[in-house]
Amino acid sequence: MSFQILLGFAQAEINALPVPDQVLPVVNSDNKQTEISRNGLSAIFKMRLTLWNDGTPVTVYVLPDDHQLHREFSKKILHVFPHQLRRIWNNAVFSGSGQAPIVLNSQEEMIDKVANTPGAIGFVSTNNLTENIKILQVQ
Repeated sequence: MSFQILLGFAQAEINALPVPDQVLPVVNSDNKQTEISRNGLSAIFKMRLTLWNDGTPVTVYVLPDDHQLHREFSKKILHVFPHQLRRIWNNAVFSGSGQAPIVLNSQEEMIDKVANTPGAIGFVSTNNLTENIKILQVQ
């Protein structure tokens, strides 16, 4: 058997493997913005960027600090630890210079809130995507 045929079989097997579940930032489906820089996304979740490009206020939803998906989103997407985000939010609240995001209890609640709140942003795992929300591509 030739190398090309073996390579073809190996590629077919790789393509057949299920895609691992990932965490993705999602926005309200009416949001006109489809992509954002990693710095912009970080600024939103650090509560420093409060308006979308079209001037719509941003409403940030997160899961509890100890939720696996929150930890994964913080580390893999924002490149910070959850306790670092909590410190930023607490400093903003205690100094009176800002606010903390709205904490929800589940991905189902996250989907509902993001889908029904103009300007909303949150995060869900890929196996929980619905047509009521859209993925915000990170550049």
